[in-house]
Amino acid sequence: MRLAGITGQTRGAAEVLLTAVAERLTNDGVRLVGALCPAIPDGGSGHCNSDLWLLPRGPLMRITQDLGQGSTACRMDASAFEEAVGQITSRLQAGAVDLVLLNKFGLQEAEGRGLRPLIAEALDKGVPVLTGVPETHRASFAQFAGGMDTHLPPEEDAILAWCRRAIAPNATQTKEL
Repeated sequence: MRLAGITGQTRGAAEVLLTAVAERLTNDGVRLVGALCPAIPDGGSGHCNSDLWLLPRGPLMRITQDLGQGSTACRMDASAFEEAVGQITSRLQAGAVDLVLLNKFGLQEAEGRGLRPLIAEALDKGVPVLTGVPETHRASFAQFAGGMDTHLPPEEDAILAWCRRAIAPNATQTKEL
């Protein structure tokens, strides 16, 4: 199975690494689908908004909702998140994909929902998957992967090397990565 995860050393570090990796791979002609979480200021609202940039060319989708000042409930907009998952899945099913790149294996995935079916479908199709794995969800990710995953160091060159090895059997481009 070609499944790899990275855990950043600080909050947001994995997303920064994955964004840099996505940019380099795209420049090399690798066909990506998935989602990244871009760093977008919250406009001073004091809330942590979550947006997903759908690969390869968008759109940017807000997956949190404003519950009002003082709310302590989960701000995840399940409908918006499922819409994003649906769009990514459609892109995977359309074919011509070398790698699925996902910002994280988060709470939804740890609980058996979210992007898990997409990850399984990609792997079933022989498409490698790279995702961020927060420390809080490493055990769930390991259980999901059943020992068939690779945990990569949070280093851009190591991640790129894994990606190049993982896509080599499926690569149709002749361009040197």
